[in-house]
Amino acid sequence: MNYYIIVIGSGPGGYVTAIRASQLGMKTAIIERESLGGICLNWGCIPTKALLKSAQVFEYLQHAADYGISVKEATADFDAVVKRSRDVANGMSAGIQFLMKKNKIDVIKGTAKIAPGKQVIVTDEEGKTSTYSASKGIIIATGARSRELPNLPQDGTKIIGYRQAMTLTKQPKKIGCCWFRCNWC
Repeated sequence: MNYYIIVIGSGPGGYVTAIRASQLGMKTAIIERESLGGICLNWGCIPTKALLKSAQVFEYLQHAADYGISVKEATADFDAVVKRSRDVANGMSAGIQFLMKKNKIDVIKGTAKIAPGKQVIVTDEEGKTSTYSASKGIIIATGARSRELPNLPQDGTKIIGYRQAMTLTKQPKKIGCCWFRCNWC
């Protein structure tokens, strides 16, 4: 299949670029190996901030009396907190899917490899490869990864990355910004 522009990666940089290219009349495809929205929307920024918001609400409830509000007992259901976070991410990913359809952008699922002559070879989940061409260009928007600090390596116990935060099987003793190892604060 021939396109004017092919965007590799559907995170905030990729999907916005694909939408704008399509709005300018370019036949556009976006290639993503996981879920639309990339790491930021599905594993990093959005769901970890949803977890942080739940921690913040819980903290407010612990100090409700400071605000003149009486709360008998506040307990946290960690599974429900993580589910809410995943639901937020899934809803936003579905929104990006809608934007791709609305803007007539072809979504190609798989892992992209750039080949000579403005070609992209995509390998899908079953190992089948397909070749696509981009007459004007290929845009690489394969962004975020977890960032480790030199003196605080992720040990999987006290310091974890975004994927581990979304897949914990038991509630941590403390939830806080440093616990999530984000790189936004």
